[in-house]
Amino acid sequence: MGRAGKALKQVLETYEISQNQLAVTLGIGRANVSRWVNEVRDPGGETILEIRDGLHSINPAAADDFIRLYLTAPAEDK
Repeated sequence: MGRAGKALKQVLETYEISQNQLAVTLGIGRANVSRWVNEVRDPGGETILEIRDGLHSINPAAADDFIRLYLTAPAEDK
């Protein structure tokens, strides 16, 4: 568990996007975003795309980084 959460946490911190800002953009509760960021729950495949789209509406570079980080395997996985 956690690849999406780790990528999302890093992107939110790097681009100074709050969990609440992303939640409002996605039309969901902030608790859902918190669960992803804290790796309590992994978002599903369709939700990954919704997160990407939400980030893109806030900051296109953040969306690009999220997908790049999500798709890049950590060094220990290689």
